[in-house]
Amino acid sequence: QVQLVESGGGLVQPGGSLRLSCTTSRETLEHYAIGWFRQAPGKEREGVSYISSRYFITYYADSVKGRSTIIRDNAKNTVYLHMEDLKSEDTAVYFCAADSGRRGGSWETATRYDYWGQGTEVTVSS
Repeated sequence: QVQLVESGGGLVQPGGSLRLSCTTSRETLEHYAIGWFRQAPGKEREGVSYISSRYFITYYADSVKGRSTIIRDNAKNTVYLHMEDLKSEDTAVYFCAADSGRRGGSWETATRYDYWGQGTEVTVSS
């Protein structure tokens, strides 16, 4: 069982930036691809970004492309999502999820992932 823990959320002004972290203490994340998702109030969970386990291949949702960078630091057992030029529509609970490769589907499909964190809340407001 992989227990993922997200951190780095908070209140940010429009145009600001933040860095979300996803880590686990019990297993190494090195063997898992990691996806970031978010869920705004009243909306469905949507895929934000993804980084593969072996070749660090990355994907981004169109809504954050050009404003976000996903990075994995295997030495720190952590995956980061750096977001800048934040907008009110970025307000959501952000989740990271681990993909072992055993399931199928697009990186944006929640059912692809084996383990989920509890989420960290991001509020973009002045």
